[in-house]
Amino acid sequence: MPKVVLATRNAHKVPEIARILAAAGTPVDLVAVTEFPGVDDVEETGLTFEENALLKAHAVAAATGLPALADDSGLTVAALGHMPGVFSARWAGVHGDDGANLRLVLAQLASVPDEHRQAAFVCVAALALPDGTAWTAEGRVDGVVVRAPRGSNGFGYDPIFVPAAETRTTAELTPEEKDAISHRGRAFRAIASHLAAL
Repeated sequence: MPKVVLATRNAHKVPEIARILAAAGTPVDLVAVTEFPGVDDVEETGLTFEENALLKAHAVAAATGLPALADDSGLTVAALGHMPGVFSARWAGVHGDDGANLRLVLAQLASVPDEHRQAAFVCVAALALPDGTAWTAEGRVDGVVVRAPRGSNGFGYDPIFVPAAETRTTAELTPEEKDAISHRGRAFRAIASHLAAL
């Protein structure tokens, strides 16, 4: 299996993406960027999910000499002007404080009626090779933001997001159920054909 570096320090993402790729028939030896201590964090300066995913994938491929996968993803809420969007991981000010981010979104939507709580999870996956070649794929799942967190699976905004045609939040789904419909699952299944060519 080809060794591929996942350009993230989010410990939840490595097993999730490895599971998605294996289920898509494209198993790879997926390792986190944390296994390469000399690789610096990549600043997400892009204004779109695609820009940030490519920034991370290109930087990690160049630094490690290996193919690199990256994604940028987030929650877009119609009533908040499609924010937090690319700022989802740091919406409350501190990068990666899932609880604070989730509470802030709920507070911002407190007076928004149920019929206007439409949202979507969006993910752009990027695969970059050390020679600079790159591909991207987008995945999206529409749904609504509920008024209180439910479920203990998943991470980030999963406990407050109910996908369309579901009654459970993504944090109430099993990992396999979530992978089948999630924005990340859709994006990484779409990028899997490029990985298979490696």
